[in-house]
Amino acid sequence: MIPFERLTFDKKPEYDALLRHGAHRGCAFSFANLYLWGRQCAARVGDTLLLFSHFQGKTMYPYPAGPQVSKDTIDLLIADAAERGIPLRLAGLNTQDVEDLEHWYPGRFRFHCGREGHEYVYAIDDLADLKGKKFQPKRNHINRFLAEHPDAVIRPLTAQTLPDAQALADRWYRRRTEEEDAGMERVALDRAFAHWQELGMEGLVLYVGDQAVAMTMSSFLDEETIDVHFEKADTDYPGAYAVINRAFARHIREKYPSVRFLNREDDMGLEGLRKAKLSYQPHHMVEKCWAHLVTEEFHDY
Repeated sequence: MIPFERLTFDKKPEYDALLRHGAHRGCAFSFANLYLWGRQCAARVGDTLLLFSHFQGKTMYPYPAGPQVSKDTIDLLIADAAERGIPLRLAGLNTQDVEDLEHWYPGRFRFHCGREGHEYVYAIDDLADLKGKKFQPKRNHINRFLAEHPDAVIRPLTAQTLPDAQALADRWYRRRTEEEDAGMERVALDRAFAHWQELGMEGLVLYVGDQAVAMTMSSFLDEETIDVHFEKADTDYPGAYAVINRAFARHIREKYPSVRFLNREDDMGLEGLRKAKLSYQPHHMVEKCWAHLVTEEFHDY
């Protein structure tokens, strides 16, 4: 079997260098996301990073990351799954990966490319400037918030502001205890709060007076793309989401001029979240697919 090991911070620079070859496939190829969600393991084979994941009660293999993924690489994963006696599920594929698998293994994989998993990627200038008629509603929300709360200030996420961001998150989750994914996300966010420096997190906190009313946390996906992992706002303060969103885009653009895009991840198939993400006019979508190797033992996806 492949000698997979749990992710450790001492190997983060090594893993980051390989994961960035897979960054075009989406946020799953972020060290931070791998560390924060589920139980992830990794193994380096030459210039390729192999990943093994336990998530939502299933095992899966995120598509390998490296400068050149070959059939030999996939053969290693097929053999590993067979030795473990588990189905081979590959996650995080793009359309080219699907074509490669079908070319290498004709008819042996079943594919699922659900719209709910596609990620929204925005031009940073669009979110920072909100120019034009299409963004007029967003500008109205921001202007109304700033008029109602002239004492509002934005502060960076630091050791001093972190407790206020945590208190905001506590309030946010208390209102959503019945949502299916809230528990899993809360675990991930608590990990992010505990290890934000080791993970290289960038963040902002929006205050009205002494109270934090919105926060955001992110990390680099590659040199041009920041992955926004978490964004929370107190809905008692209408417009807070729009304010923190624009402020964060401006903050990143000023601090990191090489960044062109913000990946705000998927909508989980939730209609309200999809509508909100579409309202910000994504520059493009990252299409993601699953692949399931069909064998005599494992017939269903």
